[in-house]
Amino acid sequence: MRSIVSVAALSTLLCLAAPAGFAGAPSGSKSAPGTIVIVFKDGHKQSFNLSDIVRVEFPAAAETSGVTGSVNSPSRGRYLGKWECGDGSGSNFYITLEESGDANRSIGDVHGRWAYIDGEARVTWDDGKLDAIRRVGSRFQKFAYAEGKSFTDKPDNITDARNTTPHPI
Repeated sequence: MRSIVSVAALSTLLCLAAPAGFAGAPSGSKSAPGTIVIVFKDGHKQSFNLSDIVRVEFPAAAETSGVTGSVNSPSRGRYLGKWECGDGSGSNFYITLEESGDANRSIGDVHGRWAYIDGEARVTWDDGKLDAIRRVGSRFQKFAYAEGKSFTDKPDNITDARNTTPHPI
């Protein structure tokens, strides 16, 4: 009988203490300076301290086009702009990547299309050649592929690439 009374008393104590413990907890709907509040479709809210956030990505846009990048990949917007690249023979040329997906190459004034796939910019040129701009460590490199090759083949040359007009988004 004594154990039943002890269990009942402990249960009552826990029930009374639980609401008091939550009274001082911050509400998920209030935001303090330096925080961001995310409201989910089901209505619940979650706050995050901005000092804990490195970047915000919106992968839904990539999912609709069937492309993805890893957590450590640069965003698609990082590739926009005019890139100075080596040609594999010691000279430089420019590749311009536009928001629309159009690409232009200064060697031969060639047009192409580019896509953000697996965290890199892949360009398919109208003359059949391919170029990929990839982040390798802390820098970017251009991988060139001859007509008839794919992005998974061994590149014909690899050179440094530098965005002269970076647009990180």
